[in-house]
Amino acid sequence: MADRPQKNLHVGAPYRADEARYLDTPYRRSGRTGLKLPAVSLGLWQNFGDESPLATQRAILRTAFDRGVTHFDLANNYGPPPGSAEKNFGRIFAEDFRPYRDELIISTKAGYDMWPGPYGEWGSRKYLLASLDASLDRMGLDYVDIFYSHRFDPDTPLEETMGALDTAVRSGRAQYAGISSYSPERTRDAVAIMRELGTPLAIHQPSYSMFNRWIEPDLVDACGELGLGIIAFSPLAQGLLTNKYLGGVPDDSRAARGGSFSSSLVTDDVVTRLNALAGIADSRDQTLAQLALSWALRDERVTSVLIGARTVAQLEDSLGALDRLDFTAEELAEIDKYAVEMGLNIWSRSSDA
Repeated sequence: MADRPQKNLHVGAPYRADEARYLDTPYRRSGRTGLKLPAVSLGLWQNFGDESPLATQRAILRTAFDRGVTHFDLANNYGPPPGSAEKNFGRIFAEDFRPYRDELIISTKAGYDMWPGPYGEWGSRKYLLASLDASLDRMGLDYVDIFYSHRFDPDTPLEETMGALDTAVRSGRAQYAGISSYSPERTRDAVAIMRELGTPLAIHQPSYSMFNRWIEPDLVDACGELGLGIIAFSPLAQGLLTNKYLGGVPDDSRAARGGSFSSSLVTDDVVTRLNALAGIADSRDQTLAQLALSWALRDERVTSVLIGARTVAQLEDSLGALDRLDFTAEELAEIDKYAVEMGLNIWSRSSDA
């Protein structure tokens, strides 16, 4: 991917998208749908809430779109506080991206805790559709391109949850429907229900990385067989698969801050494996993060990987993965010595249901 001069980063200037934005980024079809996604998509799970400067958020979003990243992925509870990522994105969208709406794929989700009481989480029809309406209002959109059931609800009939997704699409509030963190068995059940309703599921969003391989092989095979695309979230294991942790846990890292990524995960064994993988990456003229993203895309059934970015530099580094998507059999075998399941699927309660 050729270097481009940095532009569109002066937040006070009117935004004009780079005319060369579609020259470098590959796009992959999501399953058997007509929807194509960039191989690398931008997730707004972290770094787009009220704790992050709006100017930095704007610079990251502008740079992403200028590089052909047409897909921005959100959820109702992204922040902090919950809802703030959608609100901030909506402001930037109105000021910068509205002229490019038809070139963008914007997704959101509902399923986790969002407001008090029995109707503010899980998979009921009331919650999903009310949440979607609130998300559209926060973002200032007439529709989203993909609306997800964020997790399987063991207490709500799956027919009700899928019926809400069907309504979202038929009402024009969403173009496609998806599911996230569903087990292979529940994925098959959901696909069957949606096909009967006449609104086939388009995509599955599971966690997946070199250290979180729970989707292999059953879920990958199921999605391939059923015609669902796969978009992998947390392909860098919340930043673990980067050069940042090669010497342990830095004070300014996400692991040091706690939350969804505990420093207890960065064991001596993990650090040893990270350094071995970094050596493989170096032999391919890649950073560790670039290797991890390329590896997650090695199977064509994986439509896209969702990256986060705290800075423009992090985004640029991740997009560099697109320069080396090829692997030899020897490289993959060497990677498999160190890229093993490490029990990092903190969302397993949903996927195991």
